[in-house]
Amino acid sequence: MRAFTYSIPMTTRFRGITVREGMLVEGPAGWGEFCPFPEYDDGEAASWLAAASEAARDGWPSPVRDSVPVNCIVPAVGPERAQEMVRASGCTTAKVKVADEPGSLPADLERVAAVRDALGPGGFVRVDANARWDVDEAVAAIRALDRAAGGLQYVEQPCVSVDELVAVRKRVDVRIAADEAIRRADDPLTVDVSEAADVAILKVAPLGGVRRALAVAQSCGLPCVVSSALETSVGMAAGIALAAALPSLDFACGLGTVALLSHDVVADPLRPVDGMLPVLRRAPEPVRRNDVPADAQRTAWWDARLARVGALLAART
Repeated sequence: MRAFTYSIPMTTRFRGITVREGMLVEGPAGWGEFCPFPEYDDGEAASWLAAASEAARDGWPSPVRDSVPVNCIVPAVGPERAQEMVRASGCTTAKVKVADEPGSLPADLERVAAVRDALGPGGFVRVDANARWDVDEAVAAIRALDRAAGGLQYVEQPCVSVDELVAVRKRVDVRIAADEAIRRADDPLTVDVSEAADVAILKVAPLGGVRRALAVAQSCGLPCVVSSALETSVGMAAGIALAAALPSLDFACGLGTVALLSHDVVADPLRPVDGMLPVLRRAPEPVRRNDVPADAQRTAWWDARLARVGALLAART
């Protein structure tokens, strides 16, 4: 497979990063994206390469719908900026990042209240804590955020472990969604989150591809929300393919993160229109990939990583 390395500044600091890097790989079925975060070791990155290889070599399963509903994403920004982002998105569901740093709850409450105001009473607000709380912190924060939101749709990964999620879920009246508890488990196909969560968050790249993610969805037996891993439109197309292939889709998906990138590698970025994204049969052509090249040092780093992870993945299969 041919591979190209990109480096794209973020419009807003998100997940602690200001620049998104990764690789685009081309195969007989089209393009895939390999973009595990730099801190991930080669073992974890292998699933990301499996997903990229699936897109480039095999393509995706047939869809059962032509479009998918999408939430907008609100990073840890001030309330005025949060409202601007929600109103500009055209989405009726918003996912709000909270617990970005210690002591952030007062700012989180202002942000969530601002998002509710922007959406109006008919919209849906969900929050993502990225496992930053312990059980007691989670319970107190969820209750306060639920009041600020006028009702939360769900809280994503409030704590780290499955046991902690079970404990939180028993003490709050808000749905709990499991993300890291599934995708970072020793075996996502066998982890039991039936008592820990009401919703499963699925991400194609960390789970090893669309087909693997569909198997995880079937095994967990929960309503699923497909979310991105902060990819360009090339990788985003795989998330859309998963959402399009799920037998049922009860919630809007977290596939609106292309808006967080200052540039994209395709001519027509996959941004939602009126809260919806079209389903594609293959990733769009990255005709603008040469507009966002990584420098020589970062390209060499990614080339070496691709070689190591590729050898590891080949040894596993």
